[in-house]
Amino acid sequence: MTRDMDLLHGPVFSKIMAFVFPLMLTNMLQSVYNAADMIIVGLSHVEGAIGAIGTTGAMVAMIINLFAGFALGSNVMVARSIGEGSREKAEDAVHTAMTLSIITGLGTMALGLLISRPLLRALGDQGHILELASLYTKIYFLGVPFIAATNFLISIFRAKGDTKTPLVVLTITGILNVGLNLLFVLGFGMSVDGVSLATGISNMVSMVILAIILHKDTGFCHFEIRKMRLEKYALKGIILNGLPAGLQGAIFSVSNMLIQSNIISINNARFPGGSDIIDGNAAGGNIEGFAYVAMNSVTQATVTFVSQHYGARSTKRINKVIWNCYLASFLVSESVSLFLLLMRPVIVPLYVSSPHAIEAAFTRLRIMFIIYFTVGFMEVGSGVVRGMNRSVLSTLVSLFGSCVLRIIWLLTVVKAHPTLEMVYIAYPISWTLTAFIHFIVGTTLRKKFIRLYSEPEEPQPPQETCPQPS
Repeated sequence: MTRDMDLLHGPVFSKIMAFVFPLMLTNMLQSVYNAADMIIVGLSHVEGAIGAIGTTGAMVAMIINLFAGFALGSNVMVARSIGEGSREKAEDAVHTAMTLSIITGLGTMALGLLISRPLLRALGDQGHILELASLYTKIYFLGVPFIAATNFLISIFRAKGDTKTPLVVLTITGILNVGLNLLFVLGFGMSVDGVSLATGISNMVSMVILAIILHKDTGFCHFEIRKMRLEKYALKGIILNGLPAGLQGAIFSVSNMLIQSNIISINNARFPGGSDIIDGNAAGGNIEGFAYVAMNSVTQATVTFVSQHYGARSTKRINKVIWNCYLASFLVSESVSLFLLLMRPVIVPLYVSSPHAIEAAFTRLRIMFIIYFTVGFMEVGSGVVRGMNRSVLSTLVSLFGSCVLRIIWLLTVVKAHPTLEMVYIAYPISWTLTAFIHFIVGTTLRKKFIRLYSEPEEPQPPQETCPQPS
């Protein structure tokens, strides 16, 4: 029995939520396991271990986003091929995507191993924080080829409407991840090296299981290792849709690295030799991650739904699809962010115990979650533009609205008032502006799509009229 969902027919909102819910659970579980990494590494009682992992986040994301963009491009190409009803194109996209996952995974591993330590030092890491962060990234990047392949496989499942299979697989391997964390940290006395090793092993297992399941698939997305190749049409589509997304994510991470650098500077000025603010920011960022991945589930649904409808030239449903994606994003982002905001006195102490670290985490969550639906609208707007085959345009809008504004904010306002509050305010301001621009662009593209592909109404036969009395 297939788990694939027909996205082109039937009620829209209920199908979006049926698609989003397993995807959201999958992403939330991943966040739970990431949180377990930080909480368990805190049990090692190695000073600064939590903060060290936190300082690597933006740098790791910058490198990882290079292949994550291609995974998104694979989602678009597979979904569009399914919408067109072309089995040949879908299989070409699947095997090209998996070949590309190996290439980008190995390339990303090499790049990460080469530049991670110098980059961490440039961001302001020093002393034992630098040593711990360098050790964590070294082992993490050795596992990146498995992480890349897993991401590409998941994108293929999502493109064909199956979000339940990744949920089941990642639940199993996530439990394995937590078990390995406990074994390595508490059993073998390891620290950041233990949690990064556990991440690599669990992703390797995920890759194997997902590849076997896709091999047994009898639909459009059947996968065979011997058919792996770079097919020209599919590769071009994946690159055109994925490279802008990857560059966007990488440049976003550059702005986040600048924010991280400012936070490290504030910490070093207030607590020389300590890491209270760094630890608190890491804890707050990890908690915020729960809200982001929940909201991002709607974004991924948006890309898949819009891509399939775009491929099928379904002009009659495209408006309903887009508006329902915005509605779903608002409901998901606000409910999760407000819940986490209310629960912060309970959740934050699970990560850190220092009063200054707790206050830093509270500050981040309070500012981020006030209007968190704006980041959801920003991401959905970007997904709409990507789904309508305008990936470069989506990237340009996001870079202008978010990255440029954030950098200007850091170089002007934060430089004049170097406080945590001023640093964090850069996020909601940039989210709001970018969401507005994406909405305008998406609306223009949607109207053009409907105008180009709507079928003309058949002419009606002339109505017979009764003769008027003279």
